[in-house]
Amino acid sequence: MRTKKIVLPAIVCSAVLALSACAGGGTATTTPDAEGPQASRGDIDIWYSNNGSEIEWATAMIEAWNAEHPDEQITGQEIPAGSSSEEVITAAITAGTTPCLVFNNYPAATGQFQRQGGLVNLSEFEDGEEYIVSRTGDIAEQYRSPDGSFYQMPWKSNPVMIFYNKDLFTAAGLDAENPALSTYDEFLDTARRLVSSGAAEFAIHPSPTSEFFQPGFDFIPLFAAATEGQQIVENGTATFNNEAGLEVADFWSTIYAEGLAGKEPPQSDLFVDGKAAMAIVGPWAIGYYGASIANWGAVPVPTADGLPADQVYTYSDSKSIGMYSNCENQATAWDVLKFATGEEQDGQLLEIAGQMPMREDLSGTYPEYFEANPAYLQFGDAASRTVENPSYIETIAIMQALRDAYTSAVIAGDEDVKDAFDTAATEANELAAEG
Repeated sequence: MRTKKIVLPAIVCSAVLALSACAGGGTATTTPDAEGPQASRGDIDIWYSNNGSEIEWATAMIEAWNAEHPDEQITGQEIPAGSSSEEVITAAITAGTTPCLVFNNYPAATGQFQRQGGLVNLSEFEDGEEYIVSRTGDIAEQYRSPDGSFYQMPWKSNPVMIFYNKDLFTAAGLDAENPALSTYDEFLDTARRLVSSGAAEFAIHPSPTSEFFQPGFDFIPLFAAATEGQQIVENGTATFNNEAGLEVADFWSTIYAEGLAGKEPPQSDLFVDGKAAMAIVGPWAIGYYGASIANWGAVPVPTADGLPADQVYTYSDSKSIGMYSNCENQATAWDVLKFATGEEQDGQLLEIAGQMPMREDLSGTYPEYFEANPAYLQFGDAASRTVENPSYIETIAIMQALRDAYTSAVIAGDEDVKDAFDTAATEANELAAEG
């Protein structure tokens, strides 16, 4: 029931945060009715990424919604500047200044936001479960929190693959059209040739820094491939120290020990500079790298025995949508969320941003797009085999424990890999036990 009554007073911005949104979940034009905010409708506000293509998509989406809903308008803005989106959102939850929806949630931070009481349980909407599962398919299960509910809407992914510079492969005397990168042994031999020939200073150069999210761009993609889709923690128990995980660690240890990748943070993008022949990235790189490297190729991440491309899992590098609990008009927010993830808007996201909406049969839903943009086809196919970080309250701490062990044992080579991973796994198990 929609009862237009009063305009609520503006929420005072936190002086500490100085967040320009200053919204507190939307400028409500309706008073929540007796059923609470989940049944209330009115204006809402949203945040989205500051990525240029996502700004373009969000602007068009808002205009399309607002044209049809004069009593339920969306006000949108880029997520406020900060050291990271997670820190900005965490601070906004504390200050009560989150918007209704954020189209830039890092799934690993969901448990943290949930513990703060910042997120709405989307499973509690009458059609919440049905909508999320029917749109997303089996992959949706990776986005459930340990209590069995969805506190995030799986939105888009960027399946991580190996980009390579064909000109550098040719300069090294390698087959640039059919590169030998399928197995660990092939990959290492190719990497050695790239460096020893002088074609590139480094074969590949994943960031060697120690932030918690970096495993998504070295260890986790290969672990997902090696285990055919296993998360780093499952059912409360760390998996990354199993046999497959140690083989992945050994592969990367060899890369670093032989100087095929650098151990120091680069001052520029070495793939763009032509100093690294490969990069491990998602489809966003087609537009980004394509502007400077015309002759590129992409292949799945390697596995021990070289699986066919259509069987290789990888890391999702996804973003989800969160609805925040201080939103006054959650019924409108839920409808906007469904509108923004419907087939039409998902198609616009694909067209404008080249990012993969997380929906079943992506390639079959948008055949004309993939026919016109064949470079994206393999990413569209890989989108059905992506692996997400788990959704524990302490997922970020779990990932940091893994990263610390990896940095010390794999990159620096300062300790035994198995000992370091076993210690990190024990810590991860304790953290996962918190829920």
